[in-house]
Amino acid sequence: MAWLSLKVLLVGVSFLGCLYPLVDFFFSGETRGQKPNFVIILADDMGWGDLGTNWAETKDTVNLDKMAAEGMRFVDFHAAASTCSPSRASLLTGRLGLRNGVTHNFAVTSVGGLPLNETTLAEVLREAGYITGMIGKWHLGHHSSYHPNFRGFDYYFGIPYSHDMGCTDTPGYNHPPCPACPRGDRPPRSPERDCHTDVALPLYENLNIVEQPVNLSGLAQKYAEKATQFIQRASTSRRPFLLYVGLAHMHVPFTRTPLAAGPQDGTPYASGLREMDSLVGHIKDRVDRTAKENTFLWFTGDNGPWAQKCELAGSVGPFTGLWQAQQGGSPAKQTTWEGGHRVPAVAYWPGRVPINVTSTALLSVLDIFPTVVALAGAGLPPDRRFDGLDASNVLFGRSQTGHRVLFHPNSGAAGQYGALQTVRLEHYKAFYITGGAKACDGSVGPEQHHKPPLIFNLEDVAEAVPLERGSAEYQRVLPKVGQVLADVLQDIAHDNISRADYTQDPSVTPCCNPHQIACRCQTTSQTDVSTSRDIRK
Repeated sequence: MAWLSLKVLLVGVSFLGCLYPLVDFFFSGETRGQKPNFVIILADDMGWGDLGTNWAETKDTVNLDKMAAEGMRFVDFHAAASTCSPSRASLLTGRLGLRNGVTHNFAVTSVGGLPLNETTLAEVLREAGYITGMIGKWHLGHHSSYHPNFRGFDYYFGIPYSHDMGCTDTPGYNHPPCPACPRGDRPPRSPERDCHTDVALPLYENLNIVEQPVNLSGLAQKYAEKATQFIQRASTSRRPFLLYVGLAHMHVPFTRTPLAAGPQDGTPYASGLREMDSLVGHIKDRVDRTAKENTFLWFTGDNGPWAQKCELAGSVGPFTGLWQAQQGGSPAKQTTWEGGHRVPAVAYWPGRVPINVTSTALLSVLDIFPTVVALAGAGLPPDRRFDGLDASNVLFGRSQTGHRVLFHPNSGAAGQYGALQTVRLEHYKAFYITGGAKACDGSVGPEQHHKPPLIFNLEDVAEAVPLERGSAEYQRVLPKVGQVLADVLQDIAHDNISRADYTQDPSVTPCCNPHQIACRCQTTSQTDVSTSRDIRK
């Protein structure tokens, strides 16, 4: 543990400007050949139907479709929550929000983040000898010890939260539109309620803000460059690596950049989808050229599309939540309808994951943590319980059995944050609460509590007609749903659970120059990953 303490010290010193963080790629531990590398790519607000191989109407994901043809595609794969911070916390801990404490999103002014007594995937792998990097959106706390560099990541480059949570000079497409950052002595224009104009969006490299406001038109290119640099340097070392990429796509705002090559169909969303696909293609190409046989690449999403963004929201495919749509409001992001949490997922590992396979196993973002830990030969953190499972047998084609039960927490629509009021049991799904999310037309479905619950047979993929409460099928399923829900709540009550600090303080807002309007600062030269820590030993 001494080397780990030294790394934390070095990062801490860098915060004082005395020493830039040093990634020791040539740590004299176990060789990379003994352990696999991992690249986890998490899309933002991407719909199940945004993946071309899922939905024939989508033509903009040629790289992801190729990766699916060369690997395994999952069609019953689910986010751990239907909004940003809780889903990401579950990915990095393997635990639902009622256990890890993260039940809703953190703000620009949040003092806390993912509770410090929660152990992240990066921390587990770093102790197992891995070099760890994170590129992109974090959204699990940026202040003090909640920053990625203190949560197991040796290297970080990205935006600490969603890229609509600060103004820029290139605001891009949003619905409704948001203004650019103010300049000079001009006060900010009166924005829409969801626009941030007081503080510019920051871009971090490790603990340093290197750009504020971020130039969104060049962000995808920077992410591609930093990710490929990290893979290149790590793959030539003797250490295995973990790279976690939190994409800005497909969250608003959108911008067009040269990275998105190919035919144009004239819509900002399609252009953004092509840009995202191109970025993923760059990362996969680097893996293929440097560490193909020993690198497991897992692509998925944090939640479904944000329906209230109208033409700037993605496709849920056939998972239209018709029952809710007929009541009014959205059945997508923030909700527990399939459109809110069923997400695209593709696994790629030549020679290990069978090619051109479609898996119907019921799996979740929660499974990434225990699966990667097992494949790395590491151990799960003790004294706590996990909601994910090791999906290795599914990944390697030895099984089609995933979860029997999944729980979909309330994620900002109806009900208390994080509460488990939607239950997936085999091919049935029970709702104890519905409504609460805004649709494109501005309607918000009324919050409705269902006792006994609505139960759908998911052969009705549109969730259009619930089972008749008096039917034999309903009466057979109802007690089973009640029992598994009671069991998980009892299990959580006896678990080692955490509580996130959601207090806010404007003084913790990222700001590289508080004397400038909107915290503007000149862009500093960004460091090549290969020199961001000392590798010349």
